[in-house]
Amino acid sequence: MAKLNPFEMSQKQLDICADILHLDPGTHAILRTPMRELHVSLPIRMDDGTIKVFQGFRVQYNDVKGPTKGGIRFHPDETIDTVRALAAWMTWKCALVDIPLGGGKGGIICNPKELSQGELERLSRTYIDKVFQFIGPDQDIPAPDVYTTPQIMSWMMDEYSKIAGKNQFGVITGKPMCIGGSVGRTDATARGGWYCVREAAKEFGIDLKGATVAIQGYGNAGYHAALLGQTIFGSTIVAVSDSKGGIYNPAGLDSQAVYEHKVKTGSVINFPGSEPITNEDLLELDVDILILAALEHVITGENATKIKAKIVAEAANGPTTPEADDILYEKGVHVIPDFLCNAGGVTVSYFEMVQNFNRYCWTEEEVHERLDERMTAAYHATLRGSKKYDVNMRRSAYVVAIERVVEAMQTHGWV
Repeated sequence: MAKLNPFEMSQKQLDICADILHLDPGTHAILRTPMRELHVSLPIRMDDGTIKVFQGFRVQYNDVKGPTKGGIRFHPDETIDTVRALAAWMTWKCALVDIPLGGGKGGIICNPKELSQGELERLSRTYIDKVFQFIGPDQDIPAPDVYTTPQIMSWMMDEYSKIAGKNQFGVITGKPMCIGGSVGRTDATARGGWYCVREAAKEFGIDLKGATVAIQGYGNAGYHAALLGQTIFGSTIVAVSDSKGGIYNPAGLDSQAVYEHKVKTGSVINFPGSEPITNEDLLELDVDILILAALEHVITGENATKIKAKIVAEAANGPTTPEADDILYEKGVHVIPDFLCNAGGVTVSYFEMVQNFNRYCWTEEEVHERLDERMTAAYHATLRGSKKYDVNMRRSAYVVAIERVVEAMQTHGWV
């Protein structure tokens, strides 16, 4: 079975909710397509003296509620349709957590694991050189994403500032603390997701203390999801995985020890005291909570019937196909959709922007409290919509977000 095009998947999700809202054809058409997109060629001098040309993208999906905002991915399998889909999801995500930003996304087709630090820096700076006229603190604000880091964001911010002729800390978020970053950003995606899981657990009578959790993906979001689940909520992490495979221990895994093992060996596999497990088998474990923190479309129409978790939390973007959504909803599995569950990242990025503009830093406690307020309100708005329209949480999240975007479009006079 061929993988579903991610942008077609995002459009299909939109189409279903447009029917629920009875959107007029013109408004629907505007929401189905990106406002603008940029394709750039990036010639880079490699360490051996040769020139290699990389392909990069930036999509600004919709800016009716404010400047577009979204990460930049460095990935060998990056495609323009993936970037379009992620920019669309970011539009709905910002609207759902009610922050005054639109949706954008960027990407470069490359394998950062094969590049030296010098090559990575030249690639990062060249990307900014090519997109400079299309981004800015009041226009489009990039951030880190898959295989990009605070250091890469620092190079990009510095390059933009050089061209602008002045420090522009607010052009990029996800920066190190010493140059305008925000406390609480590193674990924001996972923390925001757990705030949603906490509310869902209350709704369905699940005691998080001792609840069993499986996590697919052990990058930044997956690791922090495991760590926060253990340290804050007292949950038992029974399985985790990365691209090379997974590990399982029904008595529980030490999330920090697993992370240190991964740093040392390059993978979670072969962690002492654990059993090997495949990524596919991890999805089908009989656990209370399944956290998806890897890549797109891992739960499909083919394996959705085998999912046993009571709550599925999508820390990754687009891990569940529309067909799988329907199956899980019929099974009574409570899915916390991606652009709700992982909105903690963009929310704290927004907090970083606010702090940059005001030249004032909040405390970590303030960041956590404000994040909790936003995520809790967004979860319950989505839950209310799910009950009102008798639809799954993803369709409800779309309904809430689209209503807010359409209201802004009507107020602007776009439609």
